[in-house]
Amino acid sequence: MSFDLVFFGGTGDLTWRKLMPALFQAFRHGKLPPGGRILAVARDDQSDQRYRDWLKERFREVDGAKRPTEEEFEQFAQLVHYRRMDLSQPEHYAGLKTWLEERNADTVVLYLATSPHLFTQICEQLGAAGLNHDRIRVVLEKPLGHDLASAQAINQVVRKVFAEKQAFRIDHYLGKPSVQNLMALRFGNALFEPLWRRESIANIQITLAERLGVGTRGGFYDGTGALRDMIQNHALQLLTMIAMEPPSSNDADAIRDEKLKVLRSLKPFTAESVTRDVVRGQYRAGNVEGAAVPGYLEEVKVPAGSQCETFVALRTEVDNWRWAGVPFYLRTGKRLAERDAQIVVNFRDVPHKIFPGTYHPNRLVIKLQPEDGLELQLMAHKGTGQGEQLTPVSLDLDFDKAFATNRVGAYERLLLDAIAGRLNLFVRSDEQEQAWRWVEPILAAWAADTSGPRPYAAGSWGPAAASALVARDGFSWVEES
Repeated sequence: MSFDLVFFGGTGDLTWRKLMPALFQAFRHGKLPPGGRILAVARDDQSDQRYRDWLKERFREVDGAKRPTEEEFEQFAQLVHYRRMDLSQPEHYAGLKTWLEERNADTVVLYLATSPHLFTQICEQLGAAGLNHDRIRVVLEKPLGHDLASAQAINQVVRKVFAEKQAFRIDHYLGKPSVQNLMALRFGNALFEPLWRRESIANIQITLAERLGVGTRGGFYDGTGALRDMIQNHALQLLTMIAMEPPSSNDADAIRDEKLKVLRSLKPFTAESVTRDVVRGQYRAGNVEGAAVPGYLEEVKVPAGSQCETFVALRTEVDNWRWAGVPFYLRTGKRLAERDAQIVVNFRDVPHKIFPGTYHPNRLVIKLQPEDGLELQLMAHKGTGQGEQLTPVSLDLDFDKAFATNRVGAYERLLLDAIAGRLNLFVRSDEQEQAWRWVEPILAAWAADTSGPRPYAAGSWGPAAASALVARDGFSWVEES
């Protein structure tokens, strides 16, 4: 299957930091379909060879094991081409069309790795140039809009130009092997599904924590914040995969229909419930791994007195037959104590305790990063000869070791799926808009609240109010248990 893959924003950070290295890994693993061309599009005036030389220098910053050898890069570079384009000029799209029609590849993937404010302009120009036929797919990088209205405006233009099956809205978390294992865990095994409901589960926690601050991205981040950056997309997608009903098949729309039902079942926020069930924070100076780090307001390009949140914790419920009354706790933040992404399913306690001592309810920990695996925490007999006392033990599965030779990175998987036309791990427009619809009351309540985010020390687990949020229900975050 021949393909052409075009990166709009070909000299941008996303392209050289994530997309090109992911494509190289697919090439190295022999998974990139033969007969492919990769075209980088940007405003700079340069040749194919000059761009390849520039890319080679950028690859020196890639992690050691993923860095190509000289021979590997030379082979990969033969696939890479460059074209100068001013994205506002119709004649440049006509030139791109001519380049693509040189060989009429079986599949053309147009990846918009640009600022989202250019999406509508690019899509309109693609449509005007006739670059929207049925062999073309368009990949839209997040964030898609900054609120419901802007997301709907982008989707409206995309729908005018492309069919829904041609639009691949990417959320790189869905490409992580550990996230794909959520589907396998639930629907490929008979063990957990009978317990996957309110009668057996006490609460579910989703944590997406980062040690890093905003670094040099302060200008961008200040207009985004943790709610838009992580909760509206990544965290909600994980929640839907945990809470969805079994789809009728592994077809993309069957899966996305069930995810949409979950989003529509989330308890809506009001101004009152935002005050009660949502905590926002902003990091101050502190210590991370023994080193002093500045607070958010001291970071580069962050406006003085900014009220942008770098931490969010919230409580919600899925109002349906399976999950009624089960709290779902979502938490994300920068400059936290650990780099940790995980989903914790806390099961209910035993109904009657016949052994002495403290019982710890069973817990399933789905590890997303930095580890990739599953941990099932159980109670077992201690065997010390000091009575019938129980102790917690763990069954721990490390997917990185178990499948070391077959693991595929998130962007590598998603790029290969886009080339192959597989939509399962991409977000449909109605999903995306419903997620925005759910977070909008939070944004509105914060806009009317002059008190701003709660401060927390860098290197901590966020504001104390986040712990109180969970403690109010008689629970605690996992690291506090």
